[in-house]
Amino acid sequence: MFGLLKENMIKTVMKNTLFFLMLSIGSLTLAQGDKSSCPGNLSIFAEFAKVKNYDSAYQPWKDVRTLCPELNVATFKYGERILAHKIKNATDDKSVYQQELIALYDDWITYFPSTKRGVSEVGKILSSKAQAMVDYKLGTTQEAFDTFNQAFTQDAASFTSPKRLYTFFKVSFQLYKEGGQTTEELFNKYEEISEKFELEQTNLARKLDVILNKEDTGQPVTSREQRNKRVYETNVLAFSTYSSNLDAMISKESSCENLIPLYRKNYEANKTNSVWLNRAASRMDAKECSDDPLFVELVEALHGINPSANSAYYLGLLKDKADDSQAALAYYEESLTLEQDRYRKAAILYKIAVKFKTRGLKSKAHSYARRALKNQPSMGKAYMLIASLYASSANDCGTTQFEKRAVYWLAAKTARRAASVDPGVKKTALKMAASYEGRAPSKTDIFTEGNEGQTIRFSCWINDSVTVPQL
Repeated sequence: MFGLLKENMIKTVMKNTLFFLMLSIGSLTLAQGDKSSCPGNLSIFAEFAKVKNYDSAYQPWKDVRTLCPELNVATFKYGERILAHKIKNATDDKSVYQQELIALYDDWITYFPSTKRGVSEVGKILSSKAQAMVDYKLGTTQEAFDTFNQAFTQDAASFTSPKRLYTFFKVSFQLYKEGGQTTEELFNKYEEISEKFELEQTNLARKLDVILNKEDTGQPVTSREQRNKRVYETNVLAFSTYSSNLDAMISKESSCENLIPLYRKNYEANKTNSVWLNRAASRMDAKECSDDPLFVELVEALHGINPSANSAYYLGLLKDKADDSQAALAYYEESLTLEQDRYRKAAILYKIAVKFKTRGLKSKAHSYARRALKNQPSMGKAYMLIASLYASSANDCGTTQFEKRAVYWLAAKTARRAASVDPGVKKTALKMAASYEGRAPSKTDIFTEGNEGQTIRFSCWINDSVTVPQL
């Protein structure tokens, strides 16, 4: 009996050993099979994701993400969308998907930090991670700021999203409110992000102007260019909106009452720092603090160590304030001579035009605004400035009441041009155009005058004409 028991025990041990051996072999085979199935799962989840069926895409995506993260960048690009969908629609604990998303960004940088052409995308990926941290309230304000700042300092070139740039400053502002940043650190970050906004807006303007020039000269515009134009216009509007929000956020903190003591305190330590001097002068000019003696010191110091287009412009501004118009004009022109980039030159020309408009020098303001448009055809605000100059001259141009009011047609036409070239001002420009058209002669007035289709020339400073609409 003992022998039989022993025999049965041996058989059981051998059976179990064989079972576990087969299980091990099977597990190894399965693992190898899973690895080899990654290309197939990649195709499956990609097809589901393309039609936004993210729930069906999740499991095959998860398999590829776990076993073969190095296989294709699509794992990360589609993974971002899949996880965003799962977070949004989760009925139970969303934190699992949220943490999975954060880990996805980290691995994305590990496996695919650059495009196929070798262009870094680290800034784009890190800023997306930081945005997710803010959206889902993951981590502290300091941690979100550090992630945004890492993206900005490591790879600002690919950190181009207007929303994420705005969120970056929003987080910086929150950190300031929590006591984690000084006022000076906040202003420095504001200037850095504002300059980035200007850079990206200029890049978009360059691309738009190429297409606008083709349209204006009657050259054929390809379907691809038309699609690109729509994309550029969407981004221009986004940058314009977020830029305005950025300025509104800091408006109270950047008052003259706060700026002047701050810059005065730090002037001695930075009087040979051209970047600091330029930013300080720019901020004081923007907030209309240029009447303070400190502004004079900033400008003179800046021009002394690094004569530039900006410093020459500020000197012109000082001469303007001193009613020395001849010297002011000389400095303004020096500023334009020093500036070689046509888009930065356009910005200076526009600022000069605004200054002349404020002083009631309409002809000069008009001239500089036109020069600005010659350098940047998509500068809608320059068209709007010209439109306002026309409208303000309604009583000064024309010999009859009808002719005087006809100026509003020219103003409306110019405002509509602003709307057509610059999506960032389109809404405001169209309202402006509608307002001017409401002040122009009515159909009854045209019928009474009997001059439909006739050309009315304005011999005043406007030196332009308008055609009376057909009834």
